[in-house]
Amino acid sequence: MSNSWKLALASIAVTATVAACGTPGGAGDSGDAGADGDGPIKVGLVYSKSGQLASYGAQYRAGFDIGLDYATDGTGEVDGRTIEITEKDDAGDPAKAVSAATGLIGQDTKIIAGSTASGVALQVAPLAQDNKILFISGPAAVDGITGANDYTFRSGRQTYQDVSTAGTMVGDVKGKKITVLAQDSAFGKANIAGVEKTLGDQGATVTAVEAPAGAKDFTPFATKIKTAKPDLLYVAWAGDNATSMWSTLSQQGVFDETTVVTGLDIKATHNLFGEASTKIDFLSHFFAGAADNDAYTALEDGLKEEGQEVDLFSNDGFVAAQMVVQAVKEGGNDPDKMVDALEGWTFEGPKGDMEIRPEDHAMLQPMFTVSLEKDGKNYVPVLGKTIDAADVAPPVAESK
Repeated sequence: MSNSWKLALASIAVTATVAACGTPGGAGDSGDAGADGDGPIKVGLVYSKSGQLASYGAQYRAGFDIGLDYATDGTGEVDGRTIEITEKDDAGDPAKAVSAATGLIGQDTKIIAGSTASGVALQVAPLAQDNKILFISGPAAVDGITGANDYTFRSGRQTYQDVSTAGTMVGDVKGKKITVLAQDSAFGKANIAGVEKTLGDQGATVTAVEAPAGAKDFTPFATKIKTAKPDLLYVAWAGDNATSMWSTLSQQGVFDETTVVTGLDIKATHNLFGEASTKIDFLSHFFAGAADNDAYTALEDGLKEEGQEVDLFSNDGFVAAQMVVQAVKEGGNDPDKMVDALEGWTFEGPKGDMEIRPEDHAMLQPMFTVSLEKDGKNYVPVLGKTIDAADVAPPVAESK
């Protein structure tokens, strides 16, 4: 079984919100040298170049390069100043990320971007506040990045937007019954908590069916779901037995009784849902064909030139580069001015109209519902609905 499938649903998993394991030490004030100079603008990319989320990191990095080219009209410069990129591999390890970010800050880097993993983002964010540098988190979905501090932003979506998109598939969720099928593990419990918080607070009754992570027979759990007769079944599962789980749900007629929703992961996983592929309702924050605008075309064409394709996290890298250019264009090398430049900024990214909410730096953005359709031997995503950003906007985060 490929590592890609083991990562399936990681993009929607609230378990990616690994809690910070202590407060990282500050890196000393690097001063304002070069704030008004003519030298290069130093940007550090700290992301998963290796490790379990390396495929996500690769998509982010490729998108960033193309987004930088797009936002600077091919020059790689802003007002004559080169955007100088230094990349560091955190391998999904918060300690490595903190070490890398601290080193970059010590070299007078004013912008850090990346954070493929949520646990990493939660550790790097405090460094931004302590050292007064701009931090733009990437694919990390943890809600806690929104509102983390004055200097922390995000280029991707957050878990609340994922779960809210699932809720749109049954209309108004108030009074609806929602069951979460999840692993009896930290991974599963975090997802259950996320659905309870997001859709439960909107008036849904949320229950859970937890199965052992290593389960081989899913029939008892499918039976329990059918007995509960939920309006929506939200599935959060990652592991080698996922194909067996989906097949059992299909064979036991669960799809005939309820709307079954899960998150659409990277292309490499699209063929791994088995016979259930065309029966599942998918939520997605981005996929090939999600939108049709100048930014998307630039992303698609740029990736083609490199022999690559649009995938789940291509947008997050592209948008991060757009944010870097906007910050530098309006703020020079002064992080406080960069923050002002980004707060309230509206722009067009590859997935559509984006807005950085000034109160907490939430990235307001459209989301998508998707189905998979068979195309020869493969399954390809087909757009269902584009969900307006306002319909899945998270509540304003309390200031920290």
